[in-house]
Amino acid sequence: MGVALTRLAQWTAAGYGTGTLEMTPLNEVILKEIITFVEGFLFKHHQEAQFVFMEPLEWKTDLKPSAFESGYVVSETTVKSEEVDKNDQPLLFLSIPQIQVRSFGQLAHMLYAAKDAKLKEVQACIEANRDPVAKILGSDFSTMNEDFVALNIIDKITKEDDSESETKMKTAILLKQLDLHLLNHTLKYVSLQISLNPGTVKKDIELLQRFSGKGDHTVLESIQYTSDYEFSNGCRAPPWRQIRGEICYVLVKPHDVETLCITCSAEGVFLNGGKTDDKEEINYERKSEIYKDLVTFLKDKSVKFSENMSKQDIRFNEEQQKGHIDEASRKEEAPSYKAITGSEKSIVEKNQINFGKTHMTKRLEPSLNWRATVADFKEQKSTPKDTKDQEEKHGRLEKARQSVSHGRTQMLRKSVDKGEDIISDSSSESEEDEEPTEHRQEANADLPSEYWQIQKLVKYLKGGNQTATVIALCSMRDFNLSQETCQLAIRDVGGLEVLINLLDTDEVKCKIGSLKILKEISYNPQIRRNIVDLGGLPIMVNILDSPHKSLKCLAAETIANVAKFKRARRVVRQHGGITKLVALLDCAHNSAEPFQSSLYETRDVEVARCGALALWSCSKSHSNKEAIRKAGGIPLLARLLKTSHESMLIPVVGTLQECASEENYRAAIKAERIIENLVKNLNSENEQLQEHCAMAIYQCAEDEETRDLVRLHGGLKPLASLLNNTDNKERLAAVTGAIWKCSISKENVIKFREYKAIETLVGLLTDQPEEVLVNVVGALGECCQEHENRVIVRKCGGIQPLVNLLVGINQALLVNVTKAVGSCAVEPESMIIIDRLDGVRLLWSLLKNPHPDVKASAAWALCPCIENAKDAGEMVRSFVGGLELVVNLLKSDNKEVLASICAAITNIAKDQENLAVITDHGVVPLLSKLANTNNDRLRRHLAEAISRCCMWGRNRVAFGEHRAVAPLVRYLKSNDTNVHRATAQALYQLSEDADNCITMHENGAVKLLLDMVGSPDQDLQEAAAGCISNIRRLALATEKARYT
Repeated sequence: MGVALTRLAQWTAAGYGTGTLEMTPLNEVILKEIITFVEGFLFKHHQEAQFVFMEPLEWKTDLKPSAFESGYVVSETTVKSEEVDKNDQPLLFLSIPQIQVRSFGQLAHMLYAAKDAKLKEVQACIEANRDPVAKILGSDFSTMNEDFVALNIIDKITKEDDSESETKMKTAILLKQLDLHLLNHTLKYVSLQISLNPGTVKKDIELLQRFSGKGDHTVLESIQYTSDYEFSNGCRAPPWRQIRGEICYVLVKPHDVETLCITCSAEGVFLNGGKTDDKEEINYERKSEIYKDLVTFLKDKSVKFSENMSKQDIRFNEEQQKGHIDEASRKEEAPSYKAITGSEKSIVEKNQINFGKTHMTKRLEPSLNWRATVADFKEQKSTPKDTKDQEEKHGRLEKARQSVSHGRTQMLRKSVDKGEDIISDSSSESEEDEEPTEHRQEANADLPSEYWQIQKLVKYLKGGNQTATVIALCSMRDFNLSQETCQLAIRDVGGLEVLINLLDTDEVKCKIGSLKILKEISYNPQIRRNIVDLGGLPIMVNILDSPHKSLKCLAAETIANVAKFKRARRVVRQHGGITKLVALLDCAHNSAEPFQSSLYETRDVEVARCGALALWSCSKSHSNKEAIRKAGGIPLLARLLKTSHESMLIPVVGTLQECASEENYRAAIKAERIIENLVKNLNSENEQLQEHCAMAIYQCAEDEETRDLVRLHGGLKPLASLLNNTDNKERLAAVTGAIWKCSISKENVIKFREYKAIETLVGLLTDQPEEVLVNVVGALGECCQEHENRVIVRKCGGIQPLVNLLVGINQALLVNVTKAVGSCAVEPESMIIIDRLDGVRLLWSLLKNPHPDVKASAAWALCPCIENAKDAGEMVRSFVGGLELVVNLLKSDNKEVLASICAAITNIAKDQENLAVITDHGVVPLLSKLANTNNDRLRRHLAEAISRCCMWGRNRVAFGEHRAVAPLVRYLKSNDTNVHRATAQALYQLSEDADNCITMHENGAVKLLLDMVGSPDQDLQEAAAGCISNIRRLALATEKARYT
């Protein structure tokens, strides 16, 4: 614990007193891990929890005596624990505001009493006790001394035959383990953090300046530095801010929001407090979350920037790629910048000294990544068809990996990018699926003996004959190759090159031994990158053609482990690996025995299973999905889906689930009758299999025919029953997703009502992760289209949790919850509850949301709310600025937003006072401007809005003056009956004005309206006849005036 607090914790400058812990994300991680350790100490290590500290830990606390309950003597200002040491001193003593604690047991009790203030108490304790280990175990254990001294003392304690000394030794070991855990855990956290440098920031700002200026096509109005002075290191921040890692400050003026004052730092980009009015100085305090770069920040803050940026993406990416290549070439000659905090200086200086000692010996070693980059370039040049693979590798330039020291290797380095280790359920590759650079840290402890033993075995592999090689491989497998130390030992001494070279030999035993080792160590993300760098994947792909089934299995399993990042998946495809892996699925069919009997033969099943496992890893790439389909993978996967082997079914269903995101696959899945088997496996006892089957149904159920097949094959009942098992959140998210998509069909909703699924869904509206909530609310939104289900939701108390979710920030969740609330508002009783819970105001506030989908969904939800609310006109007027906000949304570029706002205006305009207000806000010219549209959905609601707005003042005349009449006549040529009805009603209202009648007649409205007089739709008949009547009256009046 002492080493971690000394080297990793971020302390402020001492100033007039002792330094304090900054409340940074890294410090928060450390403090939370310490809290977890102390809270579990009492139960996991009961004897050590009673160990009395050499000196008490003392600090100033905010705890009140009333927080302590049984086991303590409590007065108004003091607390004493009933538990005492051998001198009758209490192990916990509180005298406001000072507290003293003398054992881990009492520390744990104190944290339980602190409740929500745990983090603050631990922070205060560590600030007041900078070397807690010395106070707990004695001054000999001070972290100021070398670790070897502490180990010698532990050794001395073990020689004493005293139970107290033994407890002290065990406590010392536990604290040492905590220290190592903190080092490892924080290293993993630090390795995942963003690190910007002045060069990257400058390039991004220069690029944005080139795409900025006046006009709607630019991404920004302006972007400029707050300071013109640039320091020699490329920073523009003052020196005292550079110590905190800050690089520069930028003033950005987007098109649609106020000017933003932004801080660019090594951590990332965030919004600061802006410039003060009086002194024009910057308020450096962070006011937002940290974003990975400037573009990501601006996309989140400005909708206009995001829209215009999507149009400029190709040009911007090309320019950015050029900048990164130039910067990378400069980095080969100049040391990279890194912001240095006070606590990191000693580590950096030490690394610089070590680098200086070994630089001359390492500079001539070839970089494996460099060789791989050149090889990739040659392959791309020779295979022009694969140029589309650039989608998977957006200008990524691989950095040369530093040579690895063969001596004292860093034992505590942890693998980075753990997210890459797990096969994601997402069927598309995200931008984060890149190859992170390797992070290393010096270890303070000696490496274990296994490290050196493995290195000796690798030397035998290099120089021994065939027999010695096989023996060395067998001996190597006796070690625990899942440990990172053993994995690094193989890599650091050049063992990976040897193992890959063995795959090129003719000796089957050597290949099997090598693949078994590579399969185990390739779980490490850095190892699998090294395997790709060394050209191991093409060799493994070639082994898939081997007649030996054991070799095929091992090669496919290793490919499955390695192909978990983009470049590896691309290499597999480029070398024909997809076709060969698909062929493995057909292994049993090609054997000498009949298919049905040989499929269940153990070895054949294993070959097919390993092939499916590799395809599962490869299927995250769009290009690979297409390659699997073209290779005939779907019929083979469908056939394997009929097996009863769960170990086979999981990778098969996993592959289908990944591929089902493509429309071609969904059609093929229907054709191959795969849905039946997916439904069948929902009844399996294996939770992982259930999850993947549900996720596959979720992906496929976009299609109406698939939804019907799920119902016909009895899939709705097992989905409904799985809702009751809420412990496995991943499975619950998949199941609720499948129910959501299946609920789009009314017949399925009836079945779900029979199975009591709607009541269960309402119960899942609280205490669930967002992934589950999005699907649950989506399903309820579909179910509540029917009256019976709306009643069930209301009676089960579902309205309040739905309204509560309107204050969230998740875009997908907001879209679904607004739809669900809008569906419930159709029922007057539910509308009363929504109004009482202030749900209408919350919906109205979502019209300000930057995401167009949320705006549109909120506007659609407001329509039934206004229609069914008691005294709706007064309610709408009570929202300050609400009507002006609605009218201004008619300036949007999004068709769905425009259609929904027109529908809302139709309902708002039913109240004459509200109609007068929106008229004053300029609703007529804005509606007229939208008239020239070809979108039937927008046409219908726009015509309805115009019809309603005609009923105030001289709005009819104004619509004619703004040339809205002629475009409306063209709506009558649409194929949509709803558009005809709305348009005829609008024209009927407009025809009350003589000039509008003339315009209609000139544009051929009479003939079109005459055809609609015979429509079976009564409303359309009346509106068309009324409009013709008004036009005819004007014509008769004109004729009469002419002859008199």
